[in-house]
Amino acid sequence: MFTLLVLQKCLNRLCAIVAGKLVGKEIMYQQSTLWEYSEVLEEEVSQQQAKGEPLSLPDGDILIYKNLFSSTESSTFFTNLLNDVNWQQDYIKLYGKSIPLPRLTAWYGDGDKSYTYSGIKMKPKSWTPTLLEIKSRIEKLAEMRFNSVLLNLYRNGKDSVAWHSDDELELGQNPPIGSVSFGGSRRFSLRHKHRKDLKIIDIDLTNGSFLLMKGATQHYWQHQIPKTAKIVQPRINLTFRVIF
Repeated sequence: MFTLLVLQKCLNRLCAIVAGKLVGKEIMYQQSTLWEYSEVLEEEVSQQQAKGEPLSLPDGDILIYKNLFSSTESSTFFTNLLNDVNWQQDYIKLYGKSIPLPRLTAWYGDGDKSYTYSGIKMKPKSWTPTLLEIKSRIEKLAEMRFNSVLLNLYRNGKDSVAWHSDDELELGQNPPIGSVSFGGSRRFSLRHKHRKDLKIIDIDLTNGSFLLMKGATQHYWQHQIPKTAKIVQPRINLTFRVIF
């Protein structure tokens, strides 16, 4: 009887081992299938992200990539930029008074690419690894090489930028502007310089989005980030440029 019990236990154990191996193989097969499906899904998402959505507007050429950077990437980039960028408070002269800009700024780029706007001359600081990584990502879509970037930190809804065009002489004839946003969403408004019959166009620039303006856009359109009474999260915007 003892021998039969031992044999029965051994048989049960052997069956359990065999079953475990079969189950293990099935689990491995399912995992492999899930990984393959995940890779296909990521590829589809990547292809979708690479397709910019053109804005329908006359005298302009603008593409919006709403989710170029993932939420995880965007969070990491935001934190790195917030901590590593040498932010500064700039001032402009208005009616003889020195007024602080309603945002913090920074200018990075190739060594000789200075930039002047609103009477403020900015000398470039050296590229950081984070900035170079972001720049590389958007250059593939824009099919051009940017040599500088203006960063703006909008700390809350009171921070803003007034109506303007990026049309300074050092930006060339038809300036390409690559605008990347991380952090809280803010409204980006466009208005035609000459045609008053055209309504203002509002776009929400969300976390991880990329807006590309090129061609004659700066000749005919102005843009702004208006103030808002809503509670909004801090936002970092990077406008990549080509300085001649």
